[in-house]
Amino acid sequence: MPKHILWISTFCVLVTMFIPTVSTQAADRITGHAFATRSEVIARNGMAATSHPLATQIALDILKKGGSAVDAAIGANAALGLMEPTGNGMGGDLFAIIWDAESGQLHGLNASGRSPQSLTINDFRNRELQYIPPYGPLPITVPGCVDGWFELHDKFGKLSMAEVLAPAIGYAREGFPVTELIAYYWNLSVPTRRDQANFLETFTTDGHAPRKGEIWRNENLARTLEIISQGAEGRESFYKGELAEIIASTVQEAGGYLTVEDMAAHRSEWVDPVSTTYRDVEVWELPPNGQGIAALQILNILEGFPLADFGFGSVEYIHAFVEAKKLAFEDRARFYADMEFAQVPVEGLISKQYAAERRKLIGERASRRLDAGNPALYKGDTIYLTTADKDGNMVSLIQSNYRGMGCGVCPKGLGFGLQDRGELFNLKKGEANTYAPGKRPFHTIIPAFVTRQGKPWLSFGVMGGATQPQAHAQIIINLVDYGMNLQEAGDAPRILHVGSSQPTGEVMKDGGTVHLETGIGYEVGRALVEKGHRVGVNVGSFGGYQAIMWDEDKQVYFGASESRKDGQAGGY
Repeated sequence: MPKHILWISTFCVLVTMFIPTVSTQAADRITGHAFATRSEVIARNGMAATSHPLATQIALDILKKGGSAVDAAIGANAALGLMEPTGNGMGGDLFAIIWDAESGQLHGLNASGRSPQSLTINDFRNRELQYIPPYGPLPITVPGCVDGWFELHDKFGKLSMAEVLAPAIGYAREGFPVTELIAYYWNLSVPTRRDQANFLETFTTDGHAPRKGEIWRNENLARTLEIISQGAEGRESFYKGELAEIIASTVQEAGGYLTVEDMAAHRSEWVDPVSTTYRDVEVWELPPNGQGIAALQILNILEGFPLADFGFGSVEYIHAFVEAKKLAFEDRARFYADMEFAQVPVEGLISKQYAAERRKLIGERASRRLDAGNPALYKGDTIYLTTADKDGNMVSLIQSNYRGMGCGVCPKGLGFGLQDRGELFNLKKGEANTYAPGKRPFHTIIPAFVTRQGKPWLSFGVMGGATQPQAHAQIIINLVDYGMNLQEAGDAPRILHVGSSQPTGEVMKDGGTVHLETGIGYEVGRALVEKGHRVGVNVGSFGGYQAIMWDEDKQVYFGASESRKDGQAGGY
């Protein structure tokens, strides 16, 4: 049987199972697109959009007390580590882009941690491992989040760290009711991690995850946050003192390699965001070790197509998008890595000339296998939140453990788990992202920012692994090409392609699979199959979006929150 006939058959079965023949819209709205779940939030003085309503309220309370957008972002992030441990926490890493209204400049912060100095690639080979495992002590890298908080606070904070962390401490001690989606992911996380050091004591009650509406308390996390809230002494404790010793000893007792010396050597890095123009806007991302520039590569390639004429959700648009994504992700696999260890040709990768050459590879049929290009010729489960204050400062911040709740190992008595970012290293010799001691792994989490004529316009992000650069590009396209408002741009059904080459060394061999979210019609999927695409259905991998837009003419903020998550946008 020809492959395209088989794929059509599979797609038809999946469509019958998952995509109703009538609209899934919950209610009829009198304005906007049919897929919009709600109106944008609009306010003058400040705005916050996070993946949990209580965290959004914490951010707003901090703004109302006179705190800066950075204060609000840190306070919300600390609360999310308690309320949404399925996506983030102090044991993970952090990246941020900040618009500083006073200087009229963007600042980037890379607060990702490095691998243990005593763990070598031969240690993995001696275990006959081809990939770094996702759970247990081996994928643990230094947690960069806390240092990221202090770097942000030292540069842009107004309130004391004690004031910023007080709401999270209060909720940790008094408890809060667990929301629906977080309860779902929490329950999924327990079976894979229950055997890891201190996981059950840290994140379960009698061995089970909290259920929707149940009150969850974390006294250990409250005490840890209180230590950190002491300012410079708190930071010192986490990376050189009592907390560092507990973290390192727990990892080593579990069979890992992280040491107090690794913790003490950690440093965040202030970096210059990089950008490309797309139509009439400038889109900003952080340079590697993250994957943000993949969004810029996708947009550069797609700028040469008349997407507005194609129409949203059309076969022509989706085909062009998927092929552009494949091209960008081949480069992602080959080039993206810690720039202290690898020469990453960022300027060439995001250049218009390089995009023009790569665009020529897109034909009428789906590609099965692609190679990375030569950009040197053209030199020239995560949480996302965003905040904005009355002075015009805006923060785009993303923070994660990876794989939801991380590796499962939890420092004894501290109330949080450790990340497993090291899993994303490649164990093949001689590649950009090959494992090395003291190296930052390839990172999936990316904040984004957009300016117009040098002025702030949009702070946004979309959590969700390899979904993120794809969704970043789609949000921009929805706003710029399809004229959607801020909420509609996030609610619109998404495209997700999986199967491109991965930073761990896996190669796309068969063209991968295109997943179409509910709301994109059956006839579109059928036409894509006829073009050679494999089309499937995916549940839960389309990301989590938050955004704040500044309207210079009206002098107001617009806020939007992800309908696929438990979050909320709020302003005052």
